[in-house]
Amino acid sequence: MKKALLLFCTAILSFSVIAQREIKKAPELKEGDGPYTQLIIRGVMLIDGTGAPPVGPIDIVVKQNRIVNIVSIGLPTPGMSSDSNRPKLEPGGKELNCEGMYLMPGFVDMHGHIGGNQAPNAEYVFKLWMSHGITTVRDPACGNGLDWVLDQKNKSEKNLITAPRIKAYTVFGQGSKEPITNAVQARAWVNENKLKGSDGVKFFGAAPEVMDAALRENKRIGLRSACHHAQLGVARWNVLNSAKAGLTTMEHWYGLPEALLANSTLQNYPLTYNYSNEQHRFEEAGRLWKQAAAPYTPKWNAVMDSLLALGFTLDPTFNIYEATRDLHKARRQEWHEVYTLPTLWAFYQPNRVAHGSFWFSWGTEQEVAWKENYRLWMTFVNEYKNRGGRVTIGTDSGFIFQLYGFSFVREMELLREAGFHPLEIIRSGTLYGAQALGMDKEIGSVEIGKLADFAITEINPLENLQALNGMGAVKLTDENKVTRVGGVKYTVKDGIVYDAKKLLADVKKIVDDEKAKAGFVLKQPGMN
Repeated sequence: MKKALLLFCTAILSFSVIAQREIKKAPELKEGDGPYTQLIIRGVMLIDGTGAPPVGPIDIVVKQNRIVNIVSIGLPTPGMSSDSNRPKLEPGGKELNCEGMYLMPGFVDMHGHIGGNQAPNAEYVFKLWMSHGITTVRDPACGNGLDWVLDQKNKSEKNLITAPRIKAYTVFGQGSKEPITNAVQARAWVNENKLKGSDGVKFFGAAPEVMDAALRENKRIGLRSACHHAQLGVARWNVLNSAKAGLTTMEHWYGLPEALLANSTLQNYPLTYNYSNEQHRFEEAGRLWKQAAAPYTPKWNAVMDSLLALGFTLDPTFNIYEATRDLHKARRQEWHEVYTLPTLWAFYQPNRVAHGSFWFSWGTEQEVAWKENYRLWMTFVNEYKNRGGRVTIGTDSGFIFQLYGFSFVREMELLREAGFHPLEIIRSGTLYGAQALGMDKEIGSVEIGKLADFAITEINPLENLQALNGMGAVKLTDENKVTRVGGVKYTVKDGIVYDAKKLLADVKKIVDDEKAKAGFVLKQPGMN
């Protein structure tokens, strides 16, 4: 089984590094305030996650962990609002004054690895997510081991640790005592995986008979699935095959342009190509969308129509490949100096054995090709959304200069570049993520009866998505003073109110302590 995992799981190095370093679990401690017998969030502008425009001022009433009332308190014009219909505070209740602030549903990161050798402290990862308003995460691999992830998931559900709620998707074949080579074995593994407590399966590819059996059985027993269609398998099985067999979501874009190839059946690999050489792998991947059918042509439309008819979900993770089109920008993102662990920074550097560190010889030609790759990829994703398809937000942080939490905001910006309206972006990062996880009855929008999960910020996120990241956005005052505005102010999960900026300060201390211990100074590659 190890050989099969090496073939199809190159994207998840945690399998090979678990033995090198124990992944530290988040400490059991009580942070945040609540839940309360009654919590009233006063005077917010509401962006409810459904695609509806902002409305306010609004009072939101929470009891324990559920929304029980949403009340419009009048017009945002002096003298035009009324206190007569405002919810009354009950004895023992708590008021949170959020006048002038914006409230959204808690964000859903559909592609969040909790950390491997490069970020071996779960508290660090969890607090980066929570400080950015991310209250739900799908771990698509359980790279630290299913038992480890389920332990953290259960503690998060009980709010014993400061962490988003977690959905655990095990890599197909993980834990099997022998290679899975036929349909009988595939179905048996899928059923055993459910009994172990997994929420779903993450696929990388396998023989068509095995993929078909595993996906259909997984769907039959009520689990969901994700797939990174590795190039080693797409010649026989691409996104269309998976979607027809019952795959829930596709990760990244692998397997989609291969389904769109118009003048060949395979990617145009150079004759010296070696998939194990990541410079080859990523450089040639940047030329793949150019080989697919052009936008709006019959084949392009046919593939899109098929995926739409199946109710299929795209989870593009634009951010994780952004360094391919501008390496300098990605490695100079300002938060690296403050919030990136020394082990994570080392993992990002050019390295022939660390996945995603493929900067052996990267420059103008590669970046120009990837910019065109993005243009074509974004065209497909935006049109998929326009025709009614579901697109979610996932990040795959911890690789290729992308940092947990901060990368979620960057993914929002890239969806904006692709053509999404900011309200469509908020919906992708909230309601659509909840729908893809089968959790939309509980989370994903601000509605009476749902769990009290919120991201609250002092600025209007629709005007500047950048201002949602933890370092905020630069703004010049009328007095010509440079300031920072934005960042999430409060993250609310299960009715518990967290000071998001305090969580980010905790992350900084973790990083500062590690730097002091190691005598670390952040340096750019090749600079001594």
